[in-house]
Amino acid sequence: MTDDKKDLEKPETEQENTSEQLENTGSQEHKGKKNNLANLPVPEEMPVLPLHGFVFFPGMGFPMQISHPSSQQLVDDAIIKDRLVAVVTHRRLEDESEEDSRPSEALPEIPATPKGENLYSMGVVGYIHKLIKSDDGVYQVLMSAVKKLRIAEYTQHTPYLRARVTTVPMEESMDKESEAMLLNIRNQFKNMADLGGVPKELSMTVAALTNPFYIAYLVISQVGLSMEEEEAVLEIEDLKELLNRVGHELNKKLETVEMSHKIQKGIKQDMDKKQREFFLREQLKAIRKELGEDDEKIDLKELRERLDKAELPEEPKKTAEKELDRLNRISPSSPEYTVSRTYLDWLIDLPWQTATEDNLDLKRAQEVMDADHYGLDDIKKRIIEFLAVRKLKQDMHGPILCFVGPPGVGKTSLGQSIARSMGRKFVRISLGGVRDEAEIRGHRRTYIGALPGRIIQSLRKAGSCNPLFMLDEIDKLGMDFRGDPSSALLEVLDPEQNFSFSDHYLEIPFDLSKVMFITTANMLDSIPGPLRDRMEVIELSGYTEEEKMHIARRHLVPKQLEAHAISEDDLRLDDEALAGIIRSYTREAGVRNLERKIGGVCRGVARKIVEGHSGLIAVSPKDLAEYLGPPQFFSESKARTWGPGLATGLAWTPVGGELLFIETARMKGKGNLSLTGKLGEVMKESANAALTYIRSHTDKLELDEKIFADNDIHVHVPEGAIPKDGPSAGVAMVVSLASQLTGKPVRREVAMTGEITLRGDVLPVGGIKEKVLAAVRADIPEVILPRLNEKDLSDLPESAKKKVKFHLVHDINEALKVALEPGEKK
Repeated sequence: MTDDKKDLEKPETEQENTSEQLENTGSQEHKGKKNNLANLPVPEEMPVLPLHGFVFFPGMGFPMQISHPSSQQLVDDAIIKDRLVAVVTHRRLEDESEEDSRPSEALPEIPATPKGENLYSMGVVGYIHKLIKSDDGVYQVLMSAVKKLRIAEYTQHTPYLRARVTTVPMEESMDKESEAMLLNIRNQFKNMADLGGVPKELSMTVAALTNPFYIAYLVISQVGLSMEEEEAVLEIEDLKELLNRVGHELNKKLETVEMSHKIQKGIKQDMDKKQREFFLREQLKAIRKELGEDDEKIDLKELRERLDKAELPEEPKKTAEKELDRLNRISPSSPEYTVSRTYLDWLIDLPWQTATEDNLDLKRAQEVMDADHYGLDDIKKRIIEFLAVRKLKQDMHGPILCFVGPPGVGKTSLGQSIARSMGRKFVRISLGGVRDEAEIRGHRRTYIGALPGRIIQSLRKAGSCNPLFMLDEIDKLGMDFRGDPSSALLEVLDPEQNFSFSDHYLEIPFDLSKVMFITTANMLDSIPGPLRDRMEVIELSGYTEEEKMHIARRHLVPKQLEAHAISEDDLRLDDEALAGIIRSYTREAGVRNLERKIGGVCRGVARKIVEGHSGLIAVSPKDLAEYLGPPQFFSESKARTWGPGLATGLAWTPVGGELLFIETARMKGKGNLSLTGKLGEVMKESANAALTYIRSHTDKLELDEKIFADNDIHVHVPEGAIPKDGPSAGVAMVVSLASQLTGKPVRREVAMTGEITLRGDVLPVGGIKEKVLAAVRADIPEVILPRLNEKDLSDLPESAKKKVKFHLVHDINEALKVALEPGEKK
């Protein structure tokens, strides 16, 4: 006969139940029997149901499917009689594998010999609790193992096996040794459950059972022995021997579970961030591969194509090839991959040999610069000369110019105009406040987030190796613990060195000799000497009133009209009004404030238009107060109370020339000299030198020497909150002291500048153009200058020369003759 059990599934509780649990199942008609299954009488002869590839132990319950007719008849007969069957395991055949011996839905009929050679002799008494017949003719049977039995002999072979059996007693007599072994089995089984080797519910079941045989059989069923080994355990009749065998097998299983747990724990601890990232990247790679987007291979292929197309010189190309080979060997999960990838991008994208063609048409270049800027003839002349030489010599290095002048005179916009006239790309870099050397030379690649310096970054942005670089505010570079940027610029701004400029990030020389560098500054004093020596300095002085008028008409007024959506049909700003703005509302070397004031007039006109005014609005000088408020500036020389001791000097400032008034007073005292007005050391020395000269030349000035012993002298320079220094006020100091001591007033229409010596010589000073333009703005018609500054008059605009009369003096006596009012002293 055959066992037609389809699947002995082991759910969460492994489908094993204790006899106590099994007793609580069954049909109503056998309620009395199921309350004491262990004491059921076993008949001498029983039907035999073979099991295929499985061993059942007493105390276990199991479901099975039976489809073979002979086995179904066996079950039907057992249900009618006493529900008891003998369940015996079938031996595995020699040519049968363990897989083949597992229970299946339909098994072939296995003939049994009368001697039982194909079945084990030891089995169990099975009690059928429930039978369900499905529509397809398969029996669903729930059965539990009650007792152990031994087959004595087979008495029937058809239609199913029957045999005489004898029950095998399960004696529960326990001594201390057996109790100790049972306790060890329980503890070990609990440990295995804690490690996840078996469900924890089974551990609780083992702890609740009292029958040692049931405990042993439940534990051994979870150890995972082979069918032959389980059958050998079933055939053990002695309790102590059974507990010893179960404990031995359990210990082996527990060691395996512990080792597996230890390995698993070690693996989890070794799974660090890199490994997790690797797995994630592998998954991402697989996903991209499924989508047909193998980015890494595409990325490297694109890099190779870009490198082949790029026109790199020999050394950068060799470095790029080496870096690309290295990139192929680096894992994409490595941080080095991104660093190397970024470095390759920079090498390939830089314009190593890509250049724009210079427009060498001198006439067109002159027209472009004239259209963009009025005046500035020296700079325009220098650019035209460069283009002329470039036309004759193609490999000429780019010039390095430095535009120095007050704010608002058009230094930066002039650079844009030059780039447009030459057809070059324009790049502007503001250096104001830069304190880190790495801003110029870049960071080394060992740093996280390293990048090239601003020079290389701007070249990549320009896409050309010969752009025009405008380095703005070079006089405002800083220096701190991070280095000195001005020293880093020494190589950049040296035509003899910048053909091999080395950036810390690239570590490959880059040729900057084709770049045209233009720097701007407000003053030269703050630029280090070595850096200043590398540049060709071109000074831009302030504009005269006529030049400002031209600039306003040509550039500022149209720009502000467009910015405020006003046309020429809406606003007319006549020349007198523009002149009024220049004289009364601005006092500057450049035209920035002038542009703001014109914008103020445009805003006022725009308001009127919005409020409903129609037609042309003409703005005259008398209307300026309506739009710009009361005048802010006036002629200081005419506003002051004139008298002896007041002289007008000329001073240079970073924003242009200014008037410098010097006042001298004397009072009864002991010959002390007081200096006020926040004067610098040099200006204080000039005052002392002036007093010394006067005291040593009292005979020429017709002064009584007692005047110095009986009087204190106080020299004051107004606007005391503004620091003042320099030797240029020496002549004005002498004239102011002489005027006060002689009682002769200084001529109101005369301004002066120059350094003096104790012998009375007048030495040359700088900033002549700015100082003369300041006198022109203040409507002062005469200026006293040192004779040695006569050469600087050629730089003055013709309009200024026409408005000012120059007195060139060798010594202070000549200056006094011009500056002091003639006549008797008062």
